[in-house]
Amino acid sequence: MFTPSRQDARRFFFDVWAKQKQGAMLTPLEAQTWAIIAGHSEYHPLLDQPERYLEQEWTPEEGSTNPFLHLSLHLAIEEQLSIDQPPGIRALYDALCTRHGEEHAARHDLMECLGEMIWHAQRYGGGPDVNRYITCIRGRLGMGEEDSRRINPNEITDTPDRAS
Repeated sequence: MFTPSRQDARRFFFDVWAKQKQGAMLTPLEAQTWAIIAGHSEYHPLLDQPERYLEQEWTPEEGSTNPFLHLSLHLAIEEQLSIDQPPGIRALYDALCTRHGEEHAARHDLMECLGEMIWHAQRYGGGPDVNRYITCIRGRLGMGEEDSRRINPNEITDTPDRAS
């Protein structure tokens, strides 16, 4: 299993940014990453300064968002949507897109729920809880259990074993 360090993950974003600026050929993953970076112009100046931001700390106490975490969560959401994992996530995402009228805000709703699930797993142990994740997304949609099952009744599940 590939488990990059924090610096490795950050270098990946710096490298994609540099390759795109140079007009170099991007791999499919790099192209997907570039599309995410392109949609976040607020991060472009820091991607020009790897020596300054490779080790930078961003803490909630400072009221700042870690741009590398943000971009990484975007990548995770893209992967989930591409394989519809957890099952039914794509249908819930489509409902969020309809609610927001655009994709970026819908992805941010998913990211906030994903971040909450990860935080809870880190804080309390036991690993990621797909039920917590799906419940959070349903909450963003203002749905109860019955409403969300109407979206895609064959794919949405409450069983943790479907989370892998």
